[in-house]
Amino acid sequence: MSTSTGRSGWFSRRRKVRTAPEVPSAQPITAVVSPVRAVPNGVDENIPAGIRLAGAWSWRLLVIAAAIAVVLFLVVQLRFIVIPLLVAVLVSALLVPLVGFLTRHRWPKGLAVALALVGTLAVIAGLVTLAVTQIAAGSVGLSTRFAASYANLKDVLAASPLQLSNAEINGYLSQAVDALQNDSQIFITGALSLGSSLGHLATGALLTLFSLLFILIDGAGIWNWIVKIFPRRARPAIAGAGIAGWRTLGNFARVQILVATIDAIGIGAGAAILGVPMAIPIGVLVFLGSFIPIVGAVATGAVAVLIALIFNDWFVALLMLGVVLLVQQIEGHVLQPLIMGTAVKVHPLGVVLVVAAGALLAGIPGALFAVPVAAVLNVMISYIHSGAWRGGVPPAAAAGGSILWQTIPQRPGFRQPRSIQQAVPQSTAE
Repeated sequence: MSTSTGRSGWFSRRRKVRTAPEVPSAQPITAVVSPVRAVPNGVDENIPAGIRLAGAWSWRLLVIAAAIAVVLFLVVQLRFIVIPLLVAVLVSALLVPLVGFLTRHRWPKGLAVALALVGTLAVIAGLVTLAVTQIAAGSVGLSTRFAASYANLKDVLAASPLQLSNAEINGYLSQAVDALQNDSQIFITGALSLGSSLGHLATGALLTLFSLLFILIDGAGIWNWIVKIFPRRARPAIAGAGIAGWRTLGNFARVQILVATIDAIGIGAGAAILGVPMAIPIGVLVFLGSFIPIVGAVATGAVAVLIALIFNDWFVALLMLGVVLLVQQIEGHVLQPLIMGTAVKVHPLGVVLVVAAGALLAGIPGALFAVPVAAVLNVMISYIHSGAWRGGVPPAAAAGGSILWQTIPQRPGFRQPRSIQQAVPQSTAE
């Protein structure tokens, strides 16, 4: 009896276990993890907070410097591609408004691009032809004038405190000729490198024309493709910064052409009035050299003074030096503050430092592109840092910058053109 009762009780308990409903938990089970305390190692506790902060800044600055060094290394290695591309972008900043003006007046896009390219090539070819023609015309009787200038120079050296005789001057000249003959291998190597440089120059010219053509045809499409490379959230900032940088580059190019033209007319006219030969080639040289800020104008002015010293006399050379200095003073104290300051305000100290750094890193191309690249990067970084792209503020109104690199004028009473005030950065989204 007890056994049957025990079994029935066991079956009933088993049945109750099987049929018992599962009650869902009202609250999720959470695991409580106690924080792990760092074990003092005796080092971090003894380092001052300033040292830790400086260390954090240091390794981040080292990473940034390494990235910049890699970029500069790639630019140097690809200089035969980068330089023509930069030239095409700089020229396109001048020609894109012309193409846009023609297309707005119902010109076909292909015809407008062709007119811009052919017109640019015609202007460059005209300047080169004019300079070569004037040099050929001025070379008539060149040997006679050079002999007279050489005799005048010997008389000046003999009457100077140095009191050099004809025998001493001829001895110095013979030593210079002997040095040139001994170092003739250098000139042979230079001639071979010149042939290679001419090949690179021809290739670069073709690449420049090719890049310029496609920028004029589909520059907006190329920029939209570049913007699409970045993440979706960053595209409005990149697009607005590109608009601000493009306007800065266009303003720089237009104003630089105006300043170079004024310099060329002033120095060329002064050379013609003083009777210095090859005045028109001097003006063309000054025009081309003025695109390199500070350095180019000084170098081309020195060439004009040297020509006056060789083909005229020292008094005319001094007058030519006075003309060059006068034009440079007008450019530095009148043209730059009034014209350049209104369009693209670049502080003179920033110009000097950037041009010097560009010349040290990349020579003449570095000095040529230093200021526009630095100004464009400054205005793009300033626009992104300002955060104006979040509210759709026009790039021209938001791009400020430091006093050293203030590329947008902030003078009291200055008003942007209506077309710039109404511009809104176009973000690319998909």
